Amino acid sequence: MNITEQKISIEKVKQSKINQVDFDNLSFGSVFADHMLVCDYKNGKWEAPKVIPYQPIVLDPSSKIFHYGQSIFEGMKAYKDANNDTWLFRPLENQKRLNVSAKRMAIPEIPEDYFMEGLKTLLKVDEQWIPKNEGSSLYIRPFIFATGQGFHASPADEYKFIISCAPSGAYFSGKVKVLIEEKYSRSANGGVGFAKAGGNYAGQFYPTQLAVAKGYNQVIWTDDNTHEYIEEAGAMNIFIRINDTLITGPTSDRILDGITRKSILEIAKDENIKTEVRKITVAEVIAAAKDGSLKEMFGAGTAAVISPIATFGYRDVDYDLPENEDSMATKLKKRITDIQYNKAEDPFGWRYKV
Repeated sequence: MNITEQKISIEKVKQSKINQVDFDNLSFGSVFADHMLVCDYKNGKWEAPKVIPYQPIVLDPSSKIFHYGQSIFEGMKAYKDANNDTWLFRPLENQKRLNVSAKRMAIPEIPEDYFMEGLKTLLKVDEQWIPKNEGSSLYIRPFIFATGQGFHASPADEYKFIISCAPSGAYFSGKVKVLIEEKYSRSANGGVGFAKAGGNYAGQFYPTQLAVAKGYNQVIWTDDNTHEYIEEAGAMNIFIRINDTLITGPTSDRILDGITRKSILEIAKDENIKTEVRKITVAEVIAAAKDGSLKEMFGAGTAAVISPIATFGYRDVDYDLPENEDSMATKLKKRITDIQYNKAEDPFGWRYKV
C-alpha cells in the first residue's frame, strides 16, 4: 500500500514554542522543531506514519536497542531560498543509504514513499521552523531503532522510525587541527563502517577525547590493519589536494559512501578539477607536506559541507597547511551551497522542491 500525504495523520501541538527561539543565534542540533514523524514496525510490517508533537519516547528496559545496539540514522537538511520556497538536497540518496544501513544491521527497510511522503508532510507542518538567515538550515535526523523486547541476542521484532528536526545556524568550524590515529580504528573489513550505525560513532568518542586532550580538534582515521592509509576525518569523508589533484579514498566496508563526498567528485569533474579515487598513504601525505606539494586537506559531510583542515599531527610532529587564495574547498563549498539554497543552476538534478 502506498502512503500519501492524505493518509498520514497529523496531530499538532497546542502551543508552538517557536517564539522562544532566537533564530539569529542557533547552535547545531540543540533546539528542536514542534513536531516529529513516527512510524512503528510491528507484526512484520511498517504501520502508517504519523506526525505528532515532539516528545519523549517511552521504552521498556528490555527493548533491544539498549542491549544489542540496532540503531541507524541519516543526516540531511531543508533550505529556504529568497522566494521562501523549501528545498532538499539529494533526499533519495539519504533514503537509499538508510536502507543500506538497515540491511546490514538486520533492520527492516523503510519504503521510499513512507520516507519521502512522511518527510514532506513533516516539513509542511513545521515549515516556519526552517530558518531564513544566510547559511542557516533545518537539520533533519531520520533514524530507526529496535523497540522489540527481550534479553536474547537476536534481531528485534519491533522497530520505530522517527524523523525529528533542529533549526541550525551557519556551521563555522574555524581552524581545525587533527591527529592521525595509529592505535584505534573506526571500523574494519567485513564490519559496519559503511553503515550509519550509532555504534560507529560511539566507538569514535574515546580516541577523539584522547586527541582533544593533546590539543587537537578531531582524529584522522587510518585503516584497521596497518594504519598506513588515510580513510576518514572524524565523522566526515576526507579529501587531500596534492598540487592540483584532489584525492579521496574509495568507499569500502570501512568508509561511508558520503553524499557530500560524491557531490564534490561530480562538481570537481564539472569544474575540470583533476580527481583521483584511490588509497592514499600517511607516508605520501607526510612527504607532500615536507616538499610543499600538499595544498589542502578537508572533511566533507552534511553538517559543515566542507571543513578545511589547518594542521595535522603525526608522531609528535605538527604539519601546517598553507592558506590558499585559490582554495578548492572554498570553490566546491560555494558550488554545493548555491545549489542547496537555489542560488544557482542545478545541472545535476540534485535539488528537490518540497
